[in-house]
Amino acid sequence: MGSVGSVKKVVILDYGSGNLRSAERALARVGADVTVTADAQAALDADGLVVPGVGAFAACMDGLRAVDGPRIIDRRLAGGRPVLGICVGMQILFERGVEHGHDAEGCGEWPGVVEPLEAPVLPHMGWNTVDAPTGSVLFDGLADERFYFVHSYGVRDFPLAAEGGPPSPLAKPKVTWAEHGDRFVAGVENGPLSATQFHPEKSGDAGAALLTNWLNTLA
Repeated sequence: MGSVGSVKKVVILDYGSGNLRSAERALARVGADVTVTADAQAALDADGLVVPGVGAFAACMDGLRAVDGPRIIDRRLAGGRPVLGICVGMQILFERGVEHGHDAEGCGEWPGVVEPLEAPVLPHMGWNTVDAPTGSVLFDGLADERFYFVHSYGVRDFPLAAEGGPPSPLAKPKVTWAEHGDRFVAGVENGPLSATQFHPEKSGDAGAALLTNWLNTLA
């Protein structure tokens, strides 16, 4: 796969959640200088920060708070420094997550609730197409590609995506959707904050191309 013009330093935030090594390998494959760490200063200083996540929303938030993750994300975004959330790492960027009747508070970067998908078969596991908006940077050249999903929960209503939605410190987001039974958010691009519900690191050449597109946005 192609690589970026200059080597970008990327930190994958290690807060006890996610298959960090597969993300590390995927980013290294497309030319990033990758470090996996819980060190706050390294996470703040990197050109790009990746927030992975698998498992339960509430457990991921507990782990993220233990390494001061919400403050790190806030500080990066305040300075226009890119952050990429993956899978539950995307979900925890929203206001709330509701799993098994338990309502947990998220990072609150975006309004919206992570809730069970309405589909005949769960989890949603395997390859699926996405519907990316015009002008998407992440999905540039990838409109017809498929990506690898593993999840039973998602964001089915994104208030900021609607015309006349609530104000946000970030620009109006570009939202990518997918369908499994119901429609859900598959990706978001919102100024320096980007996220995917699927796993780019498990999505073969299409995932590598998406990660390259993200790396090319890093200053």
